[in-house]
Amino acid sequence: MRVRPITHEALVSELADRLLHVTGPLGSRVALDGHPLTGTRELADSLVEELRTRGRRAVRVSTRDYLRPASLRLERGRTDPEVFLHDWFDFEGLSREVLAPLATGGDGRVLTALWDPESDRSPREPRTEVGENGTVLVEGPFLLGKGLDFDFAVHLWMSEKVLRRKVPTEHAWQLPAFSEYAHEVRPERTADRLIRADRPQRPAVVDALE
Repeated sequence: MRVRPITHEALVSELADRLLHVTGPLGSRVALDGHPLTGTRELADSLVEELRTRGRRAVRVSTRDYLRPASLRLERGRTDPEVFLHDWFDFEGLSREVLAPLATGGDGRVLTALWDPESDRSPREPRTEVGENGTVLVEGPFLLGKGLDFDFAVHLWMSEKVLRRKVPTEHAWQLPAFSEYAHEVRPERTADRLIRADRPQRPAVVDALE
C-alpha cells in the first residue's frame, strides 16, 4: 500500500483539481462515502467552497436529509444494523431527485433535502440549479455498491479498530452495518479515490493499494 500524508487544505485543493476535470451529461455527480466520523460532511463543505472560488457552481447533499420516514425505517426496531444498512436511507429518492436531474434528459435542478428527520416530514425545499458545469457532492455512508450513477467517488476509510473506539456508545449498534458494508462492497476498491481518515484532521491519500 502506498500512502501519502496530506493536510486537509492540501487534500481539498487536490480533490478540487481533479473534480474540475470530472464531467457528466449536465453536471458532475460526486460521492463522498464514509462513516460520519471520517469527516465526509466537512470535506464536502470545504470542496463546495473551494470549487465556488474557482468559478464552478457546487452543491452539497447529505444522506441524513434523505432518510426514509420513521414509520418505514423504524418498523423493525430502532437498533437493527441490517435495517440501518439497507432500509434507513432513501437511495431511490436520492437517485431520482439528485442524480437523475444531472443525467441526460434532466433539467439540472436538484432537491438538496427530501426528508427532515427531526420533524419527520418533507422540508418542502425549492430545487437548486446546479448548471451544466456545476458539481453536486453527495456525502454520507453506504453510497457505493448500490448502482447509484456517480461520475466520481471518494471513499473516506477509517479502520474498524479506530471506528469501534470512536463511535459513541449509543451508536455502537450500527457498527455491524459498517462492517458488512466494508466486507461486501469493498468501497476502498470501488472508489476512484481512497482517503485514510483514522484521524480526519490528518488524512492520507492512498495512491496504490498494492
